Amino acid sequence: MAAETVKSAYWRGVRDGAPFILVAVPFATLFGVVATEAGFTIAETMGFSVLIIGGAAQFAAVQQMAENAPTLIVIAIALAVNLRMAMYSAALVPHLGGAALWKRAGLSYVLFDQNYAISTATFEARPDMSIDEKVAYFAGTALPIGPPWLLMTYVGALIGARIPPEFALDFALPITFLSLIGPALRTPAHIAAALVSVTAALVLAFMPYNTGLLAAAVLAMMAGARVELWAERRRAAECR
Repeated sequence: MAAETVKSAYWRGVRDGAPFILVAVPFATLFGVVATEAGFTIAETMGFSVLIIGGAAQFAAVQQMAENAPTLIVIAIALAVNLRMAMYSAALVPHLGGAALWKRAGLSYVLFDQNYAISTATFEARPDMSIDEKVAYFAGTALPIGPPWLLMTYVGALIGARIPPEFALDFALPITFLSLIGPALRTPAHIAAALVSVTAALVLAFMPYNTGLLAAAVLAMMAGARVELWAERRRAAECR
């Protein structure tokens, strides 16, 4: 019975994650096109997706490399963009931290914005799920994202610039992040961080190699932490 329960959790994850294929397909295809247009070979493009499998970071790194940015800047930008994955991992520890090391290593490879968001929501809504069921569910949500990402990266690299511009595949990136960020703005700390990040990114847009984004990210985290501290102090004062 336990095995059937784990199996059903896996397929429930696949079903819940299925809509994300609508984002993964155009997004991955666009990356393949952009990378080959920037001068990457098909093997190099696929290496990016297989080794990194982090869409936004891949786009950022390719853009910087196409502009002949210093290697340290390329690495710093890619790490900054993917820094959110460290926060995602920390948030998943209460749910998946008890799994075996090899399972956690595998799940970390297929940690995406989309399956993080849907998995945490499911885990919080269903606190009765066992650790095995949570692992299975998380793995299931990754299935509609990971393989299509790799496959469509290859397709995009093959067809390159043959895709007509009116297809507007670049819609996938902003829509994905807007759909994830919007529901996450639940507290004053979240809202403050979002406002500071947008404002700082615009004000610091003049900085070379998009390093303004790095500064904006740091300022946003500082603002969110400060607002959260104020909120905790206020709640403590009200309890006295």
